[in-house]
Amino acid sequence: MGKYKSLNENHNNNDGHSSKYGKRVVLPSSYVGSRRYMDQLYFDGITISSVIGFPDLFITFTCILNWPEIQRFGGPKHLKPHDCPDIITRVFKLKFD
Repeated sequence: MGKYKSLNENHNNNDGHSSKYGKRVVLPSSYVGSRRYMDQLYFDGITISSVIGFPDLFITFTCILNWPEIQRFGGPKHLKPHDCPDIITRVFKLKFD
C-alpha cells in the first residue's frame, strides 16, 4: 500500500477533509484494458521472452470482417464484428485450414 500513499495524501485538502471530487479508485491489473493490465501483459511478455528467447519472426494475418459467415452470425443479433471476437477467430481458423 506504500506506493499509493501519495494518492491518499494528495486527495485530502489542507484541513484534512476529503475533497469534493469523489473517491479515488485504483484498478487492479486484472481489470481488462487498464494501464496496470497493459503493464502486466508487457512484463509477462518480456519475462517469457527472456526465459525462452526472443522471437525471430513476427507474423500477422488479416481477416475480412465482411465475410458472409461473420455477417450471418452478427446480423440478426445486431452485433458488430468487434463484439464477437470468438466468432471471428473461429471463421478465420476454418478458412485458414
